[in-house]
Amino acid sequence: MYWKVLTLISFLLTGMVAQGQYDPMRRIDVKISPWQTRQALIFTPEENIPGKKYPLLICFHGRSIAGKDPVKIFREGVTRQLKEGQKIEAINKKDGKLYKFIVLAPLSESWSFVPQDIGPMLDDVIKNYPVDTSRIYLTGYSAGGWSVESAKTHEPALASRIAGCITMSAARVDPPYLKRYKLVADANIHTWYFAGASDEYFLNNAKEAIDSTNKYKSGLTKLTVYPGAHCCWHSFYNPHYRENGMNIYEWLLQFQSANSIKRKLK
Repeated sequence: MYWKVLTLISFLLTGMVAQGQYDPMRRIDVKISPWQTRQALIFTPEENIPGKKYPLLICFHGRSIAGKDPVKIFREGVTRQLKEGQKIEAINKKDGKLYKFIVLAPLSESWSFVPQDIGPMLDDVIKNYPVDTSRIYLTGYSAGGWSVESAKTHEPALASRIAGCITMSAARVDPPYLKRYKLVADANIHTWYFAGASDEYFLNNAKEAIDSTNKYKSGLTKLTVYPGAHCCWHSFYNPHYRENGMNIYEWLLQFQSANSIKRKLK
């Protein structure tokens, strides 16, 4: 009996330690198809208000994070901000209300996520968490930026679910996707791009995406060129970084998805 109790206590303590390494997030499995899941970390606001919905920010990591260890997700991006004690919430300049984000950070086993994964991922998270489906936002850096740009240009159904994006130093999208930025214009997806002045390849990728968007509709893009190369994203994910009086979270909240706008007009 003694050994059974000791084993049970050891098991519970091991689980608590394992979960503790992910604080303030939790490790979950998220669907990328009816048959496949991937590990992910999720942060949900601590408040418990029945019926309240929250904006969803999905964060795609760079290639060096890929694998099977979710702790690596904390090395960069929004997740690093959470780990360092920053609050991922913002006041919407349009309505003056405070919005607290649900933050999802899925872990790819290689590179980052292909656009075919993102629709099922959204469906799974919306089914299980109180997501405001009019405020679904994507962000990613390096290979994760590739995931963001690929999702926006994959198909109309997916594009219309996306309200806004933050793309940092994205790898170049595949050539067929570069021809599909009309989907971005039709869905009215606003994107704030970041790239280093000394990072010619990634800066050109950002400019190419902006030009491809402007071909169909202007006013949807914003570009920040910073001193340096393939680096420095931590500075811009920090809620204290602002341009024209807004950080990236405040900037995103200005926008709602094309799907939600169409529903309001009916």
